[in-house]
Amino acid sequence: MKLSIIIPVYNEKATIAQIVKRAEDAPAGLPTQAGGIEKEIVIVDDCSTDGTREELKKFESRHRVIYRQKNEGKGAALREGFSVASGDIVLIQDADLEYDPNDYSLLLKPILENKADVVYGSRFMGHLPHRTLYFWHYLGNKFLTTFSNIFTDLNLTDMEVGYKVFKKEVLKSINLRENRFGFEPEITAKIAKGNWRIFEVGISYSGRTYREGKKIKFKDAVRAVWCILKYNLFD
Repeated sequence: MKLSIIIPVYNEKATIAQIVKRAEDAPAGLPTQAGGIEKEIVIVDDCSTDGTREELKKFESRHRVIYRQKNEGKGAALREGFSVASGDIVLIQDADLEYDPNDYSLLLKPILENKADVVYGSRFMGHLPHRTLYFWHYLGNKFLTTFSNIFTDLNLTDMEVGYKVFKKEVLKSINLRENRFGFEPEITAKIAKGNWRIFEVGISYSGRTYREGKKIKFKDAVRAVWCILKYNLFD
C-alpha cells in the first residue's frame, strides 16, 4: 500500500521545510500494520516569488518537486500533483502549518478499514485542539458547507477543509477544472454524484491570520457559491 502526499505551494518559504519534515515523519496507517505504509511526497510549486523555489531545491533528491511556470492557483497545482501521483491513496497537505500531519492515521483509517473511498477532515467536529480565529470566516465556512450540502445531499460539517484523502480510482473518475479555491466545492459535487463512500473525521487545526499568510479572500467565497451551483446543477 502506498500513500501519495500532494503539497501545493505558493509563497511558503517560512513554513515549507517544516511541513515537509512533518509529512516525512508522520505515522501513516493502522497500528496493526507491520511496517506501516510507503509514502511518496509530491511538491507542486505554483510559481512562488518569495524564495520558496530555492528552499524546494533541498528536497529534490528525495521527493518529486514540480515547478510550475505560471501561477494559476491551488486547484491547478493539485491537478498536476494528482497526474503524477503513484499511490493507492492520495492525500492533500497544505504547505502552511494549519494542518498537522500527525492526523494522517486518523484520516487514513476509514479507507484502510475498507469503510470509505473518500475522507474529509473536519475542523468543526471532534475533540482535538483548534486555534480560535475569525468569527466571520467561520460563519462563511458554515454557510458554504450548508449551501453545498443542500445540492449534494451530504451532511458534511466542513466542505472547505484542506485535508481531503481519496482512493486513487476516485480521482481517476473525476475531471477537475477549477484553478483556485473553487476546487473544494467542485470536487465535493463530483464525488457526491459518483456515489463514493465518504467519511469525515475530526482533526486539529492551527489557523493563520492574514498577516501570517492566509490567502483565501472574500472573492474566493463568491466563486465557491458559483461553483456549488455550476457543478451540482449544470455540469
